[in-house]
Parts: sequence; C-alpha cells; structure tokens
Amino acid sequence: MRILLTGGEGQLGTELIAQAPHFGIRLLAPTLAQMDLTRPADVDAHWDAFRPQAIINAAAYTAVDRAEDDVDLAFEINAAAPARLAARCRAEGIPLIHISTDYVFDGQKREPYREDDPVAPLGVYGRSKSQGEEAVRTGLERHLIVRTAWLYSAHGANFVKTVMRLVAERDELRIVDDQIGSPTCAEDLAAALLGIAARMRGVSWGTYHYCGAGTTSWCGLARHVLETMAARGRLQHYRLTPITTADYPTPARRPAYSVLDCGRIEQRFGILRPPWRTSVEKTVDRLLSIESSKRP
Repeated sequence: MRILLTGGEGQLGTELIAQAPHFGIRLLAPTLAQMDLTRPADVDAHWDAFRPQAIINAAAYTAVDRAEDDVDLAFEINAAAPARLAARCRAEGIPLIHISTDYVFDGQKREPYREDDPVAPLGVYGRSKSQGEEAVRTGLERHLIVRTAWLYSAHGANFVKTVMRLVAERDELRIVDDQIGSPTCAEDLAAALLGIAARMRGVSWGTYHYCGAGTTSWCGLARHVLETMAARGRLQHYRLTPITTADYPTPARRPAYSVLDCGRIEQRFGILRPPWRTSVEKTVDRLLSIESSKRP
C-alpha cells in the first residue's frame, strides 16, 4: 500500500517511517523543504509522482504559545492545509487519516472526553486544530480523525526529553501538578495508525481517540521519568516540586483536564493501548542508550 505522509520529520512521522515496512506499507515522506503544506504546488507534485492510495496528515503547527501571535500561519497549517488535503482526497477517491489533539476541548469536564463531546478550544492552537477537524469531517466521507495528547518520543522536542535534560542542569524542577492527561508514546500511536491503515477497507470512518492507558499530571509524568532514571543508576538525587498552573503562566491557556476516552478505537480496531508508565520507561531507556553511545 502506498501512503503519502505529511509531517515526516516530526515525532510521530519519524516513528511512522521506521515502522511502516513491518506493516507492508510504502511511505513517501517528503521533508518540509520538499513539501511545505503552505505551498499547494509542492503537495500536487508529490501526489502526482507517487499516486498514493491514502494520506496520513501528521503535520501541524504545534507551538502552542507562539500560535497566540502567529495566528495566520497556525490556521494555514492546521486548518486550511487539511481542507485542501481532504478536497484532493475526495477528488482522487482515497481516504485521509488526520491527526488532531486534546486541545480542542476546554478541560472543564471531569471524566474522559468522548469523540462526540462538544469542542471548546481555549486558544489559537486548539481553535485552528478544531477548524481543521471540521474541514476534514465535512469535506471527505472516507476520513479518520485521530485525536491524541501529551505526545513524547526519543525524537524531537518533548516533555520527557526536557525533564531528562533539565535535571542535569538545575537543582530543582518545578512542574505543574494540576493539569491532568494521558501521556502518549509516538511509537505506540504510530503502530496503532499503521495497523489501521494496513486494513483500511471496511473501516468505520469518523473521529477516534488514542492515548497511553492511564492518567497523570505533568508533575506525575516528570516523577516517573526521574524515578526510571534513578532505577537505572543514572540519577543520584533530584528535587521535584509540584506547582499550580497559576504558578507557571503561559501565553496560551491549557486544558486542566484532557483525558480522552479511547474505548471506540479499542473496540472497533482491536487496539490494545500500553500503560503510559511502561511506554515512558521504554523511551527513557532508549534515550539513556543514545546518551551512552555518544560518550567517548
């Protein structure tokens, strides 16, 4: 199966590329320099050359705070580009898997968000992603919108890597403890998406949620990262202080509770989600191994 991937240089894209051969999928994953979604001609050129049988749109403007000022670009990448992809997929008669986010919700709920819960984004990033969802939903019948949250991996910039770096630089880590969600390993999400893509025929189109199993706070996630490092003998001591969102103001508001109900994707696709703690440990081990390999 031939799939055109956008966002191949990101965390999720990197994992999709690495795992695609195991699922019998041939991915074309142009770099941002080769295929910029703000330049429709780039997309057309790769589309015409590759003749894909499906699209995975993993590209996004994800700089949540910077988006508050960079409004036009955020909406161009997160809303206008998915609309164009959906229109082209409709014209070609092929499906689109579009990746979205927990930030489409306002975090006021106190039980896991279902796919059909009303969206109420708090900032530019969430609004642009919500508008992109709607463009895909209304523009293409054969679509899968997969919302995820708190993505991390051994690649790129993410919270797990930041914690591992900062603990070596600071005497104390002060981490928000009143935002609750489900950390999601990009490796796990990629496997789920490729498993779905490999048997695309007969799927139930629509919106789905996928996150790591279980919930925690950002501080809880940081604590598990540090405990894992300590258990591997790679951290002698650390000081972790829980703080509130009010103690750490940011330009963009974050949802206080963004746990996603993933029952639908489990039931319809038979997907088993690893516990977030297990996947964090695997990622920390990968990062420690990479670090050790760089030592003289």
